[in-house]
Amino acid sequence: MRARLLIPALAGTLALLLTGCVDNSAPAATGDTEAASGSSLASTAGKDAAAIALLPAALVEAGTLKVGTDASYAPNEFKDEAGNPIGWGIDIATAIAARLDLTPKFQVAKFDNIIPSVKGGKVDIGMSSFLDTVEREEQVDFVNYYIAGTQWAAPAGTTVDPDNACGLTVAVQQTTYQDTVEMPAKIDACVAAGAEPITLLRFDTQDAATNAVAIGQADAVTAASPVILYGIGQLDGALITAGETFSVAPYGIAVGKESDLREAVQAAVQSLVDDGTYAAILEDWNVAGGQVTAATINAGATATE
Repeated sequence: MRARLLIPALAGTLALLLTGCVDNSAPAATGDTEAASGSSLASTAGKDAAAIALLPAALVEAGTLKVGTDASYAPNEFKDEAGNPIGWGIDIATAIAARLDLTPKFQVAKFDNIIPSVKGGKVDIGMSSFLDTVEREEQVDFVNYYIAGTQWAAPAGTTVDPDNACGLTVAVQQTTYQDTVEMPAKIDACVAAGAEPITLLRFDTQDAATNAVAIGQADAVTAASPVILYGIGQLDGALITAGETFSVAPYGIAVGKESDLREAVQAAVQSLVDDGTYAAILEDWNVAGGQVTAATINAGATATE
């Protein structure tokens, strides 16, 4: 991981470490901010004529690609000390824009506002670690670019089994897959077995959910595997993984349902895969384990549970 982008080292309390001196809270829906961001590796990615030819005329004329993101999900999408969006997801989006000969404009919003913004045309794409699910495919289409799974973390020295968590308090970021699919199923299973249900603590941002475990407010946290592994790495041994990664599924870039932009984004991602830019971005952030060899569309229906 690039040292200049890491959350500050442990000093004082674990809560201070997790929030550092960066405000990763998402602004309200009416206060979204725009910024052009991305690493030099991503922003200097060359154009792809075949992908550009697939762009809707309105986007070519505008010259910009509006990207909705919830910048509170390190290392995928988060903020630097100046409040600008960074992360490997931001770098991928920036490289896509470069391939399409467009200038990226990142609009930071709450996670659950992004898909409605794509549907309503407020942003062109949503790049915010969306797990591609059948339910979400009813609202938008997804260009798949990464394979992730669900991973739990718990305080070091404890033993937490995600498959036997009845009676525990578990933190999640609200409206994520873990909040809307994984945890309701686990809570229902506890109730059906006559066991004490899981107490679910729901937070607006992932850093707040992880912080709840760091300060002893929750017994465990569940999130996408790269996010959990990154968080553990920043906490200097305070948290450990709990159980194995499971519910492997693709990440998807959200685009309007049956939008003409869908094929252009797919072609841009495939171009990044083919020339090695995509792999270099993932390696730069130490998340290469989930890389794909082909950009697909709406692969959520075939995801492995």
